[in-house]
Parts: sequence; C-alpha cells; structure tokens
Amino acid sequence: MTRQQSHTLAVRAITAVSVLVIVPILLVIGYVVAHGIGTVDWTFLTQPPRDGMRAGGIMPALLGTLVLAAGTAVVTLPAGIGAAIFLAEYAGDNRMTRAVRLAIVNLAGIPSIVYGLFGLGAFVLFLRFGTSIVAGALTLGIMTLPVVISTAEEAIRAVPDQFRTVSLSLGATRWQTIRHHVLPHALPGILTGIILGLGRAAGETAPILFTVAAFYLPELPRSIFDQTMALPYHLYVISTQVPGMPLGMQYGTALVLLLLVLSMTLSATLIRTRMRRRREW
Repeated sequence: MTRQQSHTLAVRAITAVSVLVIVPILLVIGYVVAHGIGTVDWTFLTQPPRDGMRAGGIMPALLGTLVLAAGTAVVTLPAGIGAAIFLAEYAGDNRMTRAVRLAIVNLAGIPSIVYGLFGLGAFVLFLRFGTSIVAGALTLGIMTLPVVISTAEEAIRAVPDQFRTVSLSLGATRWQTIRHHVLPHALPGILTGIILGLGRAAGETAPILFTVAAFYLPELPRSIFDQTMALPYHLYVISTQVPGMPLGMQYGTALVLLLLVLSMTLSATLIRTRMRRRREW
C-alpha cells in the first residue's frame, strides 16, 4: 500500500467514525427540538409551575440554574486560575507537582454523584449550611475545579517563553510579566475551560440532588441559604415523579436545558476563535 493510499484510508476511517458519533447526537437534538419547540414560549419561561407542575412554566428552575452557575463561577474562578498560575509559572517540575497534576486529572473523572455525597457530608451536614444555594454552589465549584485548572494551565503553558524573557529583561517582576503578558495571551484557553466547566455544572443533577434542589418551590429564594429549584432536577422530577405529566412539558424543559448548555458551549467557541485571531504569534 502506497503512502497516498494509506492517507486516503485513514481519512475515510476518521470521517466514518466522526459520522457515527455526530449523527446520533444530531438525531437526539432534533427529536428533543421537534417535541419541545411547541411548548417553549414566553409564558413557559417566565411563569412558575402550577397545577402540580402539570401546567405553567419553569421560571424558578431556570433562575435557580443561572444562580447556581453564577455561584459556581464565584467559587471556581479565583481558586482554579490561581492554582493554574502556580502550577504553570511557580511550581517546579518535581515529583510533588507531578503527583498534584495526576490527582487533578483523576478528580476530573470522578462521577458527579460522588461529589454530591461529598457536598452532603461536608457542606450540608458538617458545616451546617443545610440544603442551600451556597452548599450547591460549593459542591459544583469543587466538581468544576479540575477542568478549569487543567485547561487554564495548558493555556498558560502554551504562551511562548519569549514573552516572559523579554518582559523580565526589561525589568518587570515575575508577577508583572504574568499579569500583563502571559495571562492576556492565555485568556482564550482559560475562558474556554471556564465556560465549558460551567456548562457541565449547569447540566448536572446528582450534586444538586443532595445539596440544594427542591422538589417544588414556586417562590424565588431570598438568600444564599435557601433552597432553589434547578432545571436538571426539575426535568427528572416531572419525567419520573409526576403522574399525568404532558410530554410537551417534559420535552420543553429538556429543550431549554439543552439550549442553555449549548449556548454556553457555543459562547466558548466564539470567544476562543475571536481572541485567537488577535494573538501576536
């Protein structure tokens, strides 16, 4: 077999595998859109559930999901970016740092229900936050940290060393070099990791099941120590726990959650593409 034939065969194999992965995903998305698009309107998005959640809308659950995503960002961003800066710029390449990186990779693969049980024990019971927004945000933040740390560290390491060398040779301190020359160029990768991590947190059910989610709570929370509804758990409830639930309500809720997560992923892609065009290397 010639080199050209091998190349052609490899391209066809990769294309076939890609089609096998993409087509089922598109079919699932299309099915959800077809069955849920008729339910999603302004009333559905802005009204609380009523009639035993068989009518009305998803406003408390949608707002609760956005609040939890914002709380997760508050928990994740300082710790995740700070840890990435330390690992990429200050920590040496030794046995300890290699063990820390291995632990971060392993933590990223832990099932979300384990994080939920950890949040239940650590924040709900031990710290006595109860089932509340703060307990849910802390749990989701810890679950998201490994993804943010890994992606941010890789983005920082991808910045060429010449930027650091020139800045240091001109008399800048190490922190000034990181702040003004490294982080701005690493920002596309950092933002991508953050948004993807928050998208995963917004779609999780198990962690919030133990720490924050309420079965039915039409009123909005008044503080971070209150419970709240959330779209993933609300979808689970109306799909399995409420008899006589119209299918349109189920698929409409699933469609809103799908669009929320997809919009965050699309935002990450657009931000990364736009900011990479401005790179100086």
